[in-house]
Amino acid sequence: MLNDADETLAARLPVGVVRAVAPRLLEEPRGRWKGRAGVVAAPRNVEEVAGVVRACAEARVGIVPWGGGTGLVGGQVMHEGAVPLVLTLERMAAVRAVYREENVIVAEAGATLQAVRDAAVAAGRQFPLALASQGTATIGGVLATNAGGTGVLRWGNARELCLGVEAVLPDGSVMRTLTRLRKDNTGYSIRDLLVGAEGTLGIITAASLRLAPVPAGQGTGFLVVPDPAAALTLLARAQARFAGGVTGFELISGEGLRFLAEVMPEVRLPFDPAPAWLVLMEVGLPAGMDPEAALSGLLEEAVEAGLVEDALLAQSGAQAAAFWAVRESIPDANRRIGAVASHDVSLPLSEVPGFIAEAGAMLGRMAPELRINCFGHLGDGNLHYNLFPPFGGSRSDHAGAAPALSLAVHELVVARGGSFSAEHGIGRAKTADLARWADPARLAAMRAVKAALDPLGIMNPGAVLA
Repeated sequence: MLNDADETLAARLPVGVVRAVAPRLLEEPRGRWKGRAGVVAAPRNVEEVAGVVRACAEARVGIVPWGGGTGLVGGQVMHEGAVPLVLTLERMAAVRAVYREENVIVAEAGATLQAVRDAAVAAGRQFPLALASQGTATIGGVLATNAGGTGVLRWGNARELCLGVEAVLPDGSVMRTLTRLRKDNTGYSIRDLLVGAEGTLGIITAASLRLAPVPAGQGTGFLVVPDPAAALTLLARAQARFAGGVTGFELISGEGLRFLAEVMPEVRLPFDPAPAWLVLMEVGLPAGMDPEAALSGLLEEAVEAGLVEDALLAQSGAQAAAFWAVRESIPDANRRIGAVASHDVSLPLSEVPGFIAEAGAMLGRMAPELRINCFGHLGDGNLHYNLFPPFGGSRSDHAGAAPALSLAVHELVVARGGSFSAEHGIGRAKTADLARWADPARLAAMRAVKAALDPLGIMNPGAVLA
């Protein structure tokens, strides 16, 4: 059993780390839970983080790490159980070093993703992990959740971009493994355990991250496709044609554009009326290749094959940014309308068209009045498959149906070899799903790792493993 964080604990923390409990530290974007905090600690360096963790271990007080607060599965708020200490690394936000020739950047966990991307650009490089929330999301949170985003097709998730970490383990010891090595085959990768563990195995305080050269030319286009199967074929042709140069391939349904027209009319839409399906594609090409000409060649071939019905190719960087603004505004439109049920799923690429068709037919029988907004990162099989009330309706009218609808959607995903959590993580929202569908041996191994590293259960209690 854990104890409440209280004034007695606060008195044992390093001098100057205790902060007032700010309301933002108890909130999460979807408003599903309200967090609690008996004490808030904002350390300035790794030694102070270690001091906080040691004090909590001695007092048997739970620690909830808080990054930018952008997580969507409740990992950053603890709404039940013993009142925890909330740990924010917002005072540890430095970019410690950039090694331009090595394509490496070292940043503290409290640095925002945008700050790291900007530091990379200043050095003539790019940090290719991109999220709509990158102005708020922090490196610590991005790594703790193994965040994905729009560039996974080319660059992988956060784990693939992380070379080393500095971290505080549950007993307060500091693991100093900020390696810049690509090859370091020296036993178990504790780094890879911490990345994606959502703060349940330790606190990442800094990381060394991979950078990449900036492509000599970029091309961006909106392509209208007849259906998701055509989009998948188009993706295969684009990858074969550009040999690793496809950096983004987003599937967008017409419902997403209609949602924007409904609640965000200031966003300029690429097509009116909205087509049933479209793809936002981006390529990054080396010197000697004209991106517009390259995309035009692909487009000509795709139109002839019946894969593309209409298209808009960006004529400038500003227009490319406007195209991406459409895609990145869809989640905001979703929040304004209010989802009855949201699903962050992934599937083997060949299963995506069949899932979309089967799920649509199933929900047409279960809840024909609901609207489906399906969009996401088709290049890596990640779909955001969300259900909404009819126009003018409220999600509260359908709240009772949400659990059955989500269970049905997730069962279809798992039956097709997919995952019920593609990039958002488990947090506190999906612990029951993990218990239901995880391989039993894997789940047992996870529990054994948790028990070995955090025997007191103080690290983000209730997240990932209920």
